[in-house]
Amino acid sequence: MEAIPTPPVHRGLLTRLVTSGPPGEWPLPRLWLLRIFILINVAFAFNYIGYRYLFSINWAHWPFALILLAAETYSLLGTVLFSIESWLLRRRDTSPVEPGLTVDVFITRYNEPVELLQETIRAAVNISYPHTTYVLDDGDSLQLKEYAEQGGAIHVTRTADWQGHERYAKAGNVNNALMHSSGEFILILDADQMALPQILDRTLGYFRDPNVAFVQTPQWFYNVREGDPLGSQANLFYGPIQQSKDNWGAAFFCGSNGILRREALLQLGVRQYVKDLRNRMVRAFAASKQLVDAALAALGKQPDPKLAGALAELRIALNQARARLRSGDSLQEITWEIQREVERISGPLVDQDLAGIEAELRELSALSETSYETSSETSYETSSESPTPINLRDQALVRRQLASREWTPLGSLGMIRQLLLSLDLDVWNQAQPIMPMATNSVTEDLATAMRLHALGWKSVFHREILAVGLAPEDLGTLMAQRLRWAQGTIQVLFLQNPLTLRGLGLGQRVAYLSTIWSYFYGFAAVVYLAAPMLYLFLGVTPITDYSGAFFSRFAPYFVVNQVVFALYAWGLPRYRAQQINMALFPIWIDAVVSAVKNIYFHQPLSFVVTPKTRVKSASFRFVTVQVVLIFLLIVAVIYGLLGLALGLRPDGVAVLANVFWATYGLLLLSVVVRALLFVNSADTSVEELNRLGLPTPQGV
Repeated sequence: MEAIPTPPVHRGLLTRLVTSGPPGEWPLPRLWLLRIFILINVAFAFNYIGYRYLFSINWAHWPFALILLAAETYSLLGTVLFSIESWLLRRRDTSPVEPGLTVDVFITRYNEPVELLQETIRAAVNISYPHTTYVLDDGDSLQLKEYAEQGGAIHVTRTADWQGHERYAKAGNVNNALMHSSGEFILILDADQMALPQILDRTLGYFRDPNVAFVQTPQWFYNVREGDPLGSQANLFYGPIQQSKDNWGAAFFCGSNGILRREALLQLGVRQYVKDLRNRMVRAFAASKQLVDAALAALGKQPDPKLAGALAELRIALNQARARLRSGDSLQEITWEIQREVERISGPLVDQDLAGIEAELRELSALSETSYETSSETSYETSSESPTPINLRDQALVRRQLASREWTPLGSLGMIRQLLLSLDLDVWNQAQPIMPMATNSVTEDLATAMRLHALGWKSVFHREILAVGLAPEDLGTLMAQRLRWAQGTIQVLFLQNPLTLRGLGLGQRVAYLSTIWSYFYGFAAVVYLAAPMLYLFLGVTPITDYSGAFFSRFAPYFVVNQVVFALYAWGLPRYRAQQINMALFPIWIDAVVSAVKNIYFHQPLSFVVTPKTRVKSASFRFVTVQVVLIFLLIVAVIYGLLGLALGLRPDGVAVLANVFWATYGLLLLSVVVRALLFVNSADTSVEELNRLGLPTPQGV
């Protein structure tokens, strides 16, 4: 059965020139053209930004002038990152697959309709290479369980260990299933992704290299109509962008349609477990030392030689434990020894304090009996029951309670003890100690791939469509999906910055940073859209003049930048990608703000599974800001041109320049108008599914 070919391109003379070449590599004419224009583009970019910094800042309107300069600097850095990343694009030829490999196919489900999963399961079971199919059902559907078992798949739900613990959405679902399966390799599919039978035959050959951790294939959607303004197919990403990242050893894992090596995932899970435990030990030792120092300072006012000696001894033990931790000694040995040392030091002191309390309790008990006899003789109501005595038999319990008293030097020993006992290797605040898939971001795929690369594992991007699924069918669903992707990407930046994460190569850092950097574009977009309106309406200009010196630097930079992008995305709808990037600027801003709130202020991000069916909602509310800006830009253009026509504007060149920039912004934003009226439909691609031998899901 044939796979879906990569998107067709026009086959004119120039196309044949720049697309002919040996298999597995980019054609040399096109590659060298791209490289030449990349160098020219970078040179023009620095020439322009240098002129802007040195000669063209309009200090009369300095606030906006500096804001625009900051936005242009952001774009310059983006150009540099893109230029480095796109220097070489890699094409791969698969190797023959070895027989006898054990493979698990994971179909992940949250709350998607059971009818949708039926054909996904059927397609997965029909994969030609021997495998075991698992349905990872976070919805715990009895109907789905029955269908899965009847269809030859294994139904997996969360174990009881997950009750009362954070579930971590899809990452937790996969982590749970990893502990209940055993295949050497795992193909992960979303609930809507129907795999072609040859998907494993075409990808498992890459794992002949024992250092390959995962192979990612494109995601292609059968419900996307021709002229889709939503940019759902992502041909640019699942083409030259992934090929560029693959060249630098940083192909992204995208959560679905990827095959992973179990060994790599488990190694990552164990490494992360050890890393997290070590970080907890560092924090516990630091907090314990602070408590010891505070207790010794408090004792300076009321000396207690025994307690002071014990605290000093404990401080020495903590310093020794911290030194051993830095030297890389066994975490288990360090933990066990420091816990035993705390018990040895604090025990006698607590026993001494306990003996004093027992004496006080005996005195209170005797006094209580005397008071009871007196009150029995004089009160109107008597009781035959004596007060319940305090149970002193559980000495260990009393000692722990006593040692945990706060605001006293002795109480600090109990607090230290609690801190250090929490480090037991068999005590964990998670459902399972080993979490191979990253759980610190809503884009667990990106975070996991970065960690695998940091451990030295390799990745592969295989540019052949081997599974088909459903894209968002309405604007609201698309916006929710892109918001989640952006939020997760920003989370990754703050939690495991590719610039500082140990183990990544320079090219890998650039590949990850290039993607992360792009999600900050929303702030620059606001500036670029506001600039022409501020000038045409209010006369606010961020540059000193619109002279030949300015245009001779800006125009080449702008034009060559477009040429580079055209060569890079040859034959693909590149302009749609630019439109989407600009039109979704409120989403990018929201993603950055909400991710920062989540990381630093612990405000939760809501996890919303992308609906696989059309959502009936008022789409206008998702693009209100963009529509308002479109209206204002149109008014600004009319206002500027009308002023010129009536002879009211002497600054003709400046007006025309800003009219051009406003019009360019309008063209980019116009995609949202089409998106408001556009609906994807699976009906348009039923013939394509039939051609591939795939069934049409029920309800589609």
